[in-house]
Amino acid sequence: MKYCDYVNIKQGSDSRHRFSNGNTLPLVQLPFGMAAFCPQTAEDNLRWYYHPKDRSLEGIRLTHQPSPWIADYGAVCFMLQSGKPANDGESRWSGFRPENAVLKPYYMKYELIRSRSVLEFTPSERCAKIRVSFAGTEKNYFSVHSVDGGYSFSFDAASNTLRCSTDQCAGGECADFREYIVITFPDAAVNADGIVITRENGETEKYSGGVCSGENIAFHIELSTLSAEMSLGTSYISFEQAELNLRSETGGKTFDEIMSAGERIWEEYLSRVRIETDDEKQLRTFCSCMYRAFLYPHRCSEINACGEEVHYCPHDGKVREGVRFTDNGFWDTCRTVYPFFSLVARDEMKLMLKSFIRDYRESGWLPRWLSIGERGCMPSTLIDGVICDAAVKGLVDKADLETALEGMLKHATTDAPEDYFGRNGAGSYCRLGYVPYDEQKESVNLTLDAAYGDWCIAEIAGMLGKPDIEAEYRKRALNYKNLFDPETGFMRPKDSRGEFRPGFSPVDWGRDYTEGSAWQNSFAVPHDMQGLAQLYGGSDKLIEKIDELFAAEPYYNIVGYDCEIHEITEMASVDFGQCAISNQPSFHIPYIYSELGNTEKTDYWVRKLCAEAFSYEDDGFPGDEDNGTTAIWYIFGILGFYPFCPGRPDYVKGAKQVKKAFILGKEIDYGRFEGNKINYRELI
Repeated sequence: MKYCDYVNIKQGSDSRHRFSNGNTLPLVQLPFGMAAFCPQTAEDNLRWYYHPKDRSLEGIRLTHQPSPWIADYGAVCFMLQSGKPANDGESRWSGFRPENAVLKPYYMKYELIRSRSVLEFTPSERCAKIRVSFAGTEKNYFSVHSVDGGYSFSFDAASNTLRCSTDQCAGGECADFREYIVITFPDAAVNADGIVITRENGETEKYSGGVCSGENIAFHIELSTLSAEMSLGTSYISFEQAELNLRSETGGKTFDEIMSAGERIWEEYLSRVRIETDDEKQLRTFCSCMYRAFLYPHRCSEINACGEEVHYCPHDGKVREGVRFTDNGFWDTCRTVYPFFSLVARDEMKLMLKSFIRDYRESGWLPRWLSIGERGCMPSTLIDGVICDAAVKGLVDKADLETALEGMLKHATTDAPEDYFGRNGAGSYCRLGYVPYDEQKESVNLTLDAAYGDWCIAEIAGMLGKPDIEAEYRKRALNYKNLFDPETGFMRPKDSRGEFRPGFSPVDWGRDYTEGSAWQNSFAVPHDMQGLAQLYGGSDKLIEKIDELFAAEPYYNIVGYDCEIHEITEMASVDFGQCAISNQPSFHIPYIYSELGNTEKTDYWVRKLCAEAFSYEDDGFPGDEDNGTTAIWYIFGILGFYPFCPGRPDYVKGAKQVKKAFILGKEIDYGRFEGNKINYRELI
């Protein structure tokens, strides 16, 4: 079978700002590739610029957007036009027939009715091949449109090369950022006298050479042939590097050769985990989730003329040596993505860890949420779990682990000068044993995540033979107990005097909790579930509390937000009680039963959630599919085990939902596994 044929790359893209069925994009790119391409159907929103129900196309966007909440950077939009070319999306869009469009992980094709043309893209890692054809004989244009920010364009008629650069970046650390793009056209394919520029005011002028620049600008190249194959190269370093990337990745290769290579690469990645099932819906959903699992993080380093891997450093704008990855939020991905990579992408994960630890060397802080540079979008430093999980599985060398521990200790004890670095409230946490609500918002989550991070530090200190640090942080890892209220059975915020916030309700969303209420966030103690159970009076009592969670009405009060956020609406629209499987804080909740020894209840809820909350359709996710996290939750659910506590070399048992499953060609022998845990070594 061809696994790509079972993938719907539009899975989860039927989403809106107020309700997410994934908030995904149909990305045509290689696994972890730097250059991704996506149809743009709605210019009026820079973040939600594609919807599968639209029948209009404004072009194909070169994109790096990891989430609409983070937005894009280095974006450019390509379009085919005939007659008089237009600039803005409202003027240039063309109708198309969705049934004729082709969207594969490695290839896309759109037939544009307005210009009677066909536009095709197929990517390499940092580059792409573009194929265009027109049916009409009037003036036909290949147009390059700005998206946001400043742009520059120039065309070299001697080499038939378009050069475009942009500083478009949505925020965070991005010192002197630019994306450099080169597009080479075949000989005799361009009418150099017919190149025009459209400015923001809609006026068109003839291109007279040199560099033209501005915002809301478009560059239109008149083609002198009805069909052509172009090559596109990108770089974060320079035009020269973009041309080098182009030669090394696409030089001398045709569109079909690049497309075939992309298909082979995707087939290899998609087959790393295989299932045997008679349920076609399940197979299509599984394969579509496998595609989403390997999109992020994006590898953003490049190979220079000396054959060395180098990267743009967003902290200072310099070009530095070594591999780098970006477009990833560890608050989300810690829970499923990296424990999955440790099974099926070990070599890639080793490089990712080197990259993240190098970020500490370059910026002084371990990353939290990368989108080219640090964005600090979500709280806490859950990269602690990523590093610890990699370390216990032998995927980090000792020198890097020493550096990582240095960075972890820094953010565990030091308040960062900017909010988007380090642990928010670190100083107060060290002083009080919790983060007080009168000093930091989302203080409950900050406290619980810090306790888990402290456990990760203790584990790594133990591996590195540092008993004093290990002992200190094992004690700190129990700080979650400081917020437990035995009267209500929930984690509650305290002020700096040690008093609980008055007027508590377990359905109050926000304020003291991250994207949830006390129901979703009180059980975030993966490293010490037995200790948490003791606070409830034993495992049976905690199991009763989780029963209560699933049986509760999905009701809510909006306390910490100005409006109802989409995560609230998603929880309330389904019947899983207070288990908001639409969002990461609830991911482990169905597995608490199994962690405490009751695998039957985990089996029931995981089967129900996989069957009712997921599909391969355009609305196939229960909430945001953040960088592979929700897709991989489904993959683990189908396989029958889950990384309950990243940083431990085991997986808690779930519900095996297929006849057979294979990891890297090795069949999983479920009959060997006893008790409620599966050792990591038994799976690789």
